[in-house]
Amino acid sequence: MNNKAFFKEKVIVITGASGGIGRAAALAFARCGAKVVIAARNEEKLGSLKEEIHRQGGQALAIKTDICSFSDTEGMARETIVKWGRIDIVIANAGQFVQDAPGEIDLQAYERSLAVNFMGTLHVVKSVLPEMRRRGRGHIVIVNSLDAKKGIVGDGPYVAAKAALDGFGDVLRQELTARGIRVTSIYPGRVDTPMIAHIRVPRISPKMSPERVARAMIRGIKRNRAVMVVPAAFFPLGSLNNLFPRLADRAYRVLKIQGKDG
Repeated sequence: MNNKAFFKEKVIVITGASGGIGRAAALAFARCGAKVVIAARNEEKLGSLKEEIHRQGGQALAIKTDICSFSDTEGMARETIVKWGRIDIVIANAGQFVQDAPGEIDLQAYERSLAVNFMGTLHVVKSVLPEMRRRGRGHIVIVNSLDAKKGIVGDGPYVAAKAALDGFGDVLRQELTARGIRVTSIYPGRVDTPMIAHIRVPRISPKMSPERVARAMIRGIKRNRAVMVVPAAFFPLGSLNNLFPRLADRAYRVLKIQGKDG
C-alpha cells in the first residue's frame, strides 16, 4: 500500500510542529492526505505552517499547546476530537536541548529537561490514550534521540530525560499491544534544526535533515516498527555501549562526537 492510500484521512497529532522534525512531519503527512493537528507554543509559526499546508491542498488544525501543561495537552486532544472525531496517530515530538557544564550537575537544567522532554511527552500520551482505548486502536510515535543509547559529554540533562523516555516507551509498548494500540520509538542522530544550530559536528556524524526523520516516521508507522534508529547504520551503537562501554567512550572521544560550539 502506498503512503497516500495508507494515511489518507487519518487524524495525526504532531507536537513541536512549529519547526524542525515536527514541521517536516506535518508537511509530509499532509502530502499523504492525512488530517494533521499541529501543536506548539508559537502561534505565529503554527499559523504560517497551517497556511502552507492549506496552499498545498492539505488539511490542518493549529492548536497552541504547552506540553508542560497537562491541561493544555488535554485541551488539544479534546479540540481534535471535536473537530475530526478521533485521533489515529500521535507524534510526541516536542522537546528541548538542555545542556550543562560537564560534571557540574546543574539541578535546574535537569529539572527543566525532565519537565519538557520526559513529563511533556507523558502529558501528550496520557491525553490521547482515553480516545485510543475507547476505539481499541491507535499509534503512538515517541521521538527520542540516540543520546538515550549513548550519552554525550555536556548533554547530561538532555540524556537523562531521553533515557527515561526510552524506558517509558519500552514499557508502554508492552502494556498497550493487547489493547490494539501500537507504539514506535524513533532515535534520530543529530538533526539540522535550530535546537542545535550552535554546535559544529564532525564529518563522521553530520547533521541530517528533518525531512529524513519524517520519512523514517512514515516507514515506521506503516511497518509497525517498535524501534527505529536514524540513520540505521547507528543501530548497533546501543549494543556496543552496553557490552563495551569504555570502548564506546573512547570512540566518542577520538571521533570528537561531542562537537564544538560556534
